[in-house]
Amino acid sequence: MTSGEKPAQHRKRSASRHRLERLRRRSGLHPPGHDAAQDEGVTVDCGWGRLVFCQTFPDNEAIASELKDEGENRRDIAFYVRDPHVLLAIAPTELFLDPSHTYRLDLGHYKPARDRPAGFTIRRLSSASDAEAINRIYAANNMVRVDPDFLWHKRDSRIVTVFVAEDNDSGEIIGTVTGVDHGRAFDDPERGSSLWCLAADPKARLAKIGEALTRHLAAYFQARGCSFMDLSVLHDNKAAIGLYERLGFERVPFFAVKRKNPFNEELFTGPPLEEALNPYARIITKEARRRGIAAEVLDAEGGFFRLTHGGRSIVCRESLSELTSAVAMSRCDDKSVSRRLMEQAGLPVAKAVNANDWDAVLSLMSKAGQVVVKPVRGEQGRGVTVGISDEEALEAAVRAAKDQCPDVLVETYAPGDDLRVIVIGGEVVAAALRKRPSIVGDGKAPVRKLIEGLSRRRIAATDGESRIPIDTETERCVAQAGYSLDDILPQDVTIDVRKTANLHTGGTLHDVTEDLSPVIADASVKAAEWLDIPVVGLDYIVSDPASDSFIFIEANERPGLANHEPQPTAERFIDLLFPQTAKQKTSDDQAARH
Repeated sequence: MTSGEKPAQHRKRSASRHRLERLRRRSGLHPPGHDAAQDEGVTVDCGWGRLVFCQTFPDNEAIASELKDEGENRRDIAFYVRDPHVLLAIAPTELFLDPSHTYRLDLGHYKPARDRPAGFTIRRLSSASDAEAINRIYAANNMVRVDPDFLWHKRDSRIVTVFVAEDNDSGEIIGTVTGVDHGRAFDDPERGSSLWCLAADPKARLAKIGEALTRHLAAYFQARGCSFMDLSVLHDNKAAIGLYERLGFERVPFFAVKRKNPFNEELFTGPPLEEALNPYARIITKEARRRGIAAEVLDAEGGFFRLTHGGRSIVCRESLSELTSAVAMSRCDDKSVSRRLMEQAGLPVAKAVNANDWDAVLSLMSKAGQVVVKPVRGEQGRGVTVGISDEEALEAAVRAAKDQCPDVLVETYAPGDDLRVIVIGGEVVAAALRKRPSIVGDGKAPVRKLIEGLSRRRIAATDGESRIPIDTETERCVAQAGYSLDDILPQDVTIDVRKTANLHTGGTLHDVTEDLSPVIADASVKAAEWLDIPVVGLDYIVSDPASDSFIFIEANERPGLANHEPQPTAERFIDLLFPQTAKQKTSDDQAARH
């Protein structure tokens, strides 16, 4: 080799660099005015962070330097890392190996699904409201949110493609997936593509949203001539891995490296000690730790923990703290007491009689048409039966309620939706409609299988806190709709499988804070004052949360603060307990409450 010759490897690398820079200019990967010649390697901005395609970088030093430039509140991912041990050695205090597997779908042999999704349609992002809905779904799945303007401006991108799943009946966006075309990003000689940010609304009633979005993206890239579609999935996400393997994905030996930042903390430090707590306790301890407040788990199974900051220490059980007196707790615990207090406060309540007075019970049912049976003491909807209209069912419901508590109330049934209002420190923090669990037929599966599938999705979405029991109450609700558990539910037919909207038996929360009637908001603050309780969840029956009409149902001294996204329930709870750690409220925030 003469002194004027370049080694073959160097010539290939140099040609590759020139090719990449031409492509970067052509594809618009760099902002206006950026000198691409100064750079090496390709990154693709996805809104939540950048994908760093390591095969386009000259060496690990360049990759490490790129990751160190991660922006605030972003999550960059270095993908296709060849030598992760070398990359980590360059910046061991700043980088970590992502504990995720890489899976690949061979699009050359992939066969698209013949059946169309049942109950929803998949399409490209097409409006600003689509972008806002995607952010809502990201928040519900604890994912990094994206500026809606970014998604909206990227709607016509040929590199990054965002699809959404839209409920055919409601028009709501219930799922999303993002795809990246490697060929258009950096003229990938392997003609690859990748899937990112697959997410379904945890509250969606329809099945197989994630599967349908994955299949749709695969068919899309297949039609574009891509040879494979890759994805990255956490090693312990068994449900997702099971789905991908059923679809034909196979694990491949590629790695991802990320930067150590607050969002990734649990990935490189391991789960925090309070990970054993349920979601209702964990949301509080996470917010406390974020503010530098020490959290000590006292009884994980019971949800007990101690928060300490400076000289102040408070023991809590989820949202029930030492600030709530025993008297206030007993007022909420006894439904006959709380409804009597609300009557005195001037709030409308359902007419009720003691179940031991059978003549009064039958008279109430005769006048009301339908009644509700509930134990005087109890939680999580146990022993509650709704919509009873005959004496035989009434007797069974009373027996079921007495299994929970010897004292039982029978109330008039009020049609409408369940509304939960959270009051903390004398202010309404969140309001949400509680929707009953319902299934949608596909013309193939029996009712039982549809219920079991919905229950699995609710379990996964709530860390096991919500599930639909197949018991006598579920059978009764199905029978009222005209079916049995073994009947095939016709396509697009929807039935409620529980009459209560309790989260623990499959119900879902849907935020309506911005729509809440001022009359209901004022009544809620008044109810908390009469109960003399600092934190309370108030349940009403309403025809519309924006309407001034409502009926008080009950008060909960330990309301769940999870599942109220995007409302800051945990933040306001910690503000109450440790006001010195609260952020100064802006004048805009204060004005919004007046």
